[in-house]
Amino acid sequence: MSLKLALQLYSVGADAKADFDGTLKRVSEMGYEGVEFAGLHGYDADRVVEMLRKYGLTPVSAHISLDDLENKFDEVTATYHKIGCPYIAVPYLVEALRPVIGDFEQAIERIAAVAKRYTEAGFVVSYHNHDFEFKTIDGKLALDMLYDRIPAAYLKTQIDTCWANVGGVDPADYVLKYTGRAPTVHIKDFYLKGRPQNNMYKLICDGDDAKEEEGNFSYRPVGYGLQDVPKIMEACKKAGAEWVIVEQDGVSRPGAVKMEEVALSAKYILENKLL
Repeated sequence: MSLKLALQLYSVGADAKADFDGTLKRVSEMGYEGVEFAGLHGYDADRVVEMLRKYGLTPVSAHISLDDLENKFDEVTATYHKIGCPYIAVPYLVEALRPVIGDFEQAIERIAAVAKRYTEAGFVVSYHNHDFEFKTIDGKLALDMLYDRIPAAYLKTQIDTCWANVGGVDPADYVLKYTGRAPTVHIKDFYLKGRPQNNMYKLICDGDDAKEEEGNFSYRPVGYGLQDVPKIMEACKKAGAEWVIVEQDGVSRPGAVKMEEVALSAKYILENKLL
């Protein structure tokens, strides 16, 4: 089974905010077939559809905060049905809901409720992990607890392979663990020296500008870091994934340009025929 390639637009968020149309044009020219949204930058659904059609891009998915999924049901369903997104994803958990340090039981209950509600509204709902879900509770990974407690009919995985690796599991093996439940997978590369520190990454929904510890953790274009990308891509195929979604939360070095780095990711994947 072949894969399709999309870009999480958070990767080029500043560009999209400044020029959404121009950004989509450049993303298409890089070879990406689809996009995953992290906000619409003030544009309505009709205008977004127009831009996507102009550049031949498929609307794949949208990252929408748990609060917005709970409190803006009518707006979210109307907007993303009109755009044509089949998938929506819970992108992260605030600290108060995270395993071990927060009320993860409440998180599971809330995700279960929105997953059921949006599935019944015609979406495929997934959960996008970071590394903190790979902490154990009573000997079990918190992320596995989430997927065990919520039926696969309501909640799919969106495994972020970078954070799976940082969290201590083999990302390819973890994708395979959820064969048949992994329609979209985040492909992300990184460099890590020693143990990760606090605030390694920016959280999609809170605008936090926390920076990585220099020399300890940094993002890389896909194929330029520590990830075994061919192995991960092969696992995605075997698991039945439809889309692999490039996400690069930060640049690889001071002065690097995100648009250039996501172009390198697409080039690596396409030139090495990994789809």
